[in-house]
Amino acid sequence: MSTEAYVSFLAIGVVLVLIDGQVIYRSGRGYLESSYGDAAAGASMTRLVTVLFHLVTLGLLALLSTIPLGESDLPGVVGRVGVLLLVLAIVHAITLAVLGRIRGEQVGEAVVNRRISRREAEERGVVMTSPVPAQDTSYPDVSPPLQHRAP
Repeated sequence: MSTEAYVSFLAIGVVLVLIDGQVIYRSGRGYLESSYGDAAAGASMTRLVTVLFHLVTLGLLALLSTIPLGESDLPGVVGRVGVLLLVLAIVHAITLAVLGRIRGEQVGEAVVNRRISRREAEERGVVMTSPVPAQDTSYPDVSPPLQHRAP
């Protein structure tokens, strides 16, 4: 494979990896921010997962560029891009599974924290009530805003 074909494959590969990484970061950030409750923590965790994605896929891109595919330049580049797309799909799916697992752990932790706070409130003698419409919590000291009252 000539130098031009090699450089063109690496350029195409880097662009594909960066585009896919940005898609993962932007969609993963919103996905995790809703489960963390803290937007900064969700964005930070998404950034860490995205950096890992970039490192793994760029490493695989470098390894893939050394494997001989095709006898001439064009079939070699097309073959490598095809294999790269398959590898990107696999790594993308693994990254989505990691993001899903992180969110599942956060949601589970939030449920446990709610149960603990409810148990602590019961031990202190605070009466827990069911939330009314437009009330986010079940604590009686937090009332819904007046503009949400029905006539």
